[in-house]
Amino acid sequence: MEAAIEMGAVNSAAQATAGGASVSRGGQLPLNLVHEGETVQVVKLHGNQETKQHLGTLGFVEGAEVKVVSHAASGVIVKVKGANIAIDESMARKITTC
Repeated sequence: MEAAIEMGAVNSAAQATAGGASVSRGGQLPLNLVHEGETVQVVKLHGNQETKQHLGTLGFVEGAEVKVVSHAASGVIVKVKGANIAIDESMARKITTC
């Protein structure tokens, strides 16, 4: 049931195109639910201070643009601040985007 609700959130997010990249507009989503090829902005980081600091060191800071390159069974590959980074599913859930 929860997965169906999450998928509904993905489908209901309005999208626009900016510079050839798809940008999600409207609702906030955890990074693990953003579709491949979409570019989003980091809104908030969740977790303990150590987790937030680690994500910030990788470039996941408020306002940073993140492009989802691909999804894998164990996580997601994203481009942030010019670097491709692979993060696991649980870490991607801690990054709220819009």
